[in-house]
Amino acid sequence: MKKIILIFATASAVAFSSFAQETDKREKLTFGIKVGAHLSNVYDSQGAEFTADPKLGLATGVFVGIPIGKYFGIQPEVLFSQKGFKAKGAVLGVDYTMTRTTSYIDVPIFVAIKPFDFLTILAGPQYSFLLSQNDELSTPLGVTDYRTEFENENIRKNTFCFTGGADINISNLVLGARAGWDVLNNNGDGTSTTPRYKNMWYQATVGFRF
Repeated sequence: MKKIILIFATASAVAFSSFAQETDKREKLTFGIKVGAHLSNVYDSQGAEFTADPKLGLATGVFVGIPIGKYFGIQPEVLFSQKGFKAKGAVLGVDYTMTRTTSYIDVPIFVAIKPFDFLTILAGPQYSFLLSQNDELSTPLGVTDYRTEFENENIRKNTFCFTGGADINISNLVLGARAGWDVLNNNGDGTSTTPRYKNMWYQATVGFRF
């Protein structure tokens, strides 16, 4: 009986080790897709009195996991992201509500720390390219939409951001959480400026890696 138990225990250990090696993808090149939401807002970097409420927007795109050994790697992503804010106020005694939605192509380049196969810690720069801006202004007189499209072929003209977060890896399923904020605007001609009103956001996504 002891021999049978020993054989069973050894076989179980070997099977578990093989399963762990198959599911541990830390040293494998992976790519995937993800979809989720942004909860975004803006703040005045000059500290003036400015109040805005957060708004929800879409976040979706693709990512690639590039291993550098077992515990480190690089994870670039390309995302379509909707940011913005909601604000209320009054002009000449007339109340208004404004909702701004800005659509971006976001390109974060993360340094990935992988202490466990189920956890990836991420941090790094992000470059955001503005595609469009839509302002919806609501007053007692009605609702007015203002939409502006942006065409920019100069990749050096972007908003430089910093973002970080973590991924929970459950087999091929990836649950992601991020937070980030704007740092400066790159003007495309080698100069940069600090934007007065900066985006800040939280992101939650569900992804699938191949």
